[in-house]
Amino acid sequence: MPISAAKIAAFRQLHAAPGIFVIPNPWDAGSARLLQGVGFKALATSSAASAHTLGRKDYGVTREEALQMAKLIVDAVAIPVSADLEDGFGPTPADAAETIRQAAEIGLAGGSIEDAAGGKPPFELGLAVERVAAAAEEARKSGFVLTARAENYTRGVADLDDTLRRLQAYEQAGADVLFAPGLPDLDALKAVMATVTKPVNYMSGTRGRAFPVAQLAALGVKRVSVATALYRAAMTGLHDAARELADHGTFSFVDRSLTSPEIGQWMK
Repeated sequence: MPISAAKIAAFRQLHAAPGIFVIPNPWDAGSARLLQGVGFKALATSSAASAHTLGRKDYGVTREEALQMAKLIVDAVAIPVSADLEDGFGPTPADAAETIRQAAEIGLAGGSIEDAAGGKPPFELGLAVERVAAAAEEARKSGFVLTARAENYTRGVADLDDTLRRLQAYEQAGADVLFAPGLPDLDALKAVMATVTKPVNYMSGTRGRAFPVAQLAALGVKRVSVATALYRAAMTGLHDAARELADHGTFSFVDRSLTSPEIGQWMK
């Protein structure tokens, strides 16, 4: 079996198996190797973390750049990788399908398509469903695991009823996984779980809503991602060390960094 097909099969098995799994978000090959070494079974890119590594804001990368960075991660690890593919890098169903085609071609096992572009409000529901259907049709050719995202809450549209309608429509359009980032509370998550039958991804990367995995598992969540949380944790450590060095000329961060396991053990 080709490596890409084996990774897709492994990714599908993770979604089909009982219980919950965590799919953390690396931002480069090194962080991906570390997360694989810790024992995670799959990884997912973060559009914001990827953009930040280039010194840009979220939604500041092209499709070509996003896939180039994703491929570095794919090639660095032996486990499946899913990609944050934003809105499919274009407004049309054909754009979404082409992005899925190229994503599968570089060895990604899955990826997500958002129903909104950049910081704009969500697409009209009919167009959003057409985009998911086109992406799902392309995904079926390789077995690629398609996640459909309902972005109301990330766009300032606090409309749970519409979010539920969208997720249900995306499930019917062929999405393999459903995801509504930014849900306000556990009651909203419970409503999602009661509305769809496909696996649900929950993002534990928001202040005050990073619920423990065991609690999410009890609600029936299948997959937990963390968005930019790990990237922010790493950059917070870098910032604190840089401030100490710049402001005080001291190096206590050197000792602190050496108390952690040697991360080089996971590098090729």
